[in-house]
Amino acid sequence: MSSPVALRQSAVLVPVFRNAAGEATLVLVRRGDFGVHGGQLAFPGGKRDPSDASLLATALRETEEEIGLPATAIEVLAALPPVQTHTSGFHIAPFLARVAPPPTWRFAQPEIAEVLEVPLPHLTDPANAGQELWDFAGHAVPELVSFWRIGPHYLWGATHRMLQPLLPRLLAGEWEL
Repeated sequence: MSSPVALRQSAVLVPVFRNAAGEATLVLVRRGDFGVHGGQLAFPGGKRDPSDASLLATALRETEEEIGLPATAIEVLAALPPVQTHTSGFHIAPFLARVAPPPTWRFAQPEIAEVLEVPLPHLTDPANAGQELWDFAGHAVPELVSFWRIGPHYLWGATHRMLQPLLPRLLAGEWEL
């Protein structure tokens, strides 16, 4: 058995806005097809740099780097409970924010493959939710993974665990979006 690894500090922004139809909408990124989280759906964010004054500063810096959204277009609504990744060793501090999306997303390729705007009702539709046994490299037995389907992609893992308790709160109108 390997020795415990210190968790790496990281932060993400959980960007929400109301789309043209008035629906509360999440902004997600699909990571480029490389690295430990290659191809996965996530919130914009990443590792804390030594120059970041706080984890919120990390989330804001990474959001601007990854999807071109400046801090002036972001209103932080709440710090959310931290989440840890099960396999890649990250301690993630999520920050919920109301954002003013640009007319066209400009994202950092190849790090980010695309930006997705997902209306919250999509995630509450039982037809888009599922659980499957997945095989992971280095695991002796398959693991039961909960997810939401978003087009041809799956939203699962740490991002899914951040959203599960947050979704009912967003839908209940706890924050004005």
